[in-house]
Amino acid sequence: MNMSEAAKIILGLRAVGWAEKSINDFILYVETGDEQYKPDKRNV
Repeated sequence: MNMSEAAKIILGLRAVGWAEKSINDFILYVETGDEQYKPDKRNV
């Protein structure tokens, strides 16, 4: 993912009401696959 794509994802998640921590955790999950960062309905 390039920087432009990453910025669009972040802006889109902000637009739908995701908290900054949830956005950061989601990006960490996408990049690392670490289950501790996997989003669920409780932490969005």
